[in-house]
Amino acid sequence: MEFRALIAAIILGLALPVAADFKTIAEAHEVSLDNLRLPQSESGAVAFKTCAECAYLTKPVSEDMQWVLNGNSLPLDKFRRGVLSIADREATAVTVLHHLEDDRVIRVEVTTY
Repeated sequence: MEFRALIAAIILGLALPVAADFKTIAEAHEVSLDNLRLPQSESGAVAFKTCAECAYLTKPVSEDMQWVLNGNSLPLDKFRRGVLSIADREATAVTVLHHLEDDRVIRVEVTTY
């Protein structure tokens, strides 16, 4: 029994330094669709507000940007058309994934129910 406890303690001790190496590389912001402004072109910027009273944050989009509507990855023009057809913009949640090191948006995802 003591041998098992010793082995478990050694394994746990070896795992702790690995856990300390985690680094946050991206931050997800959940905003409503009415607080999102899309770029006009693939090399533009996304503007979004994290709350109704907050100021807009404007971040450029990455080169390998993902525009996702209901699980389907789309080019920006089709994504914009799909988003424009959503009637209840205030109740529609959008996830904006912001890469912290590059300071760019790498993914915008809209899911309607």
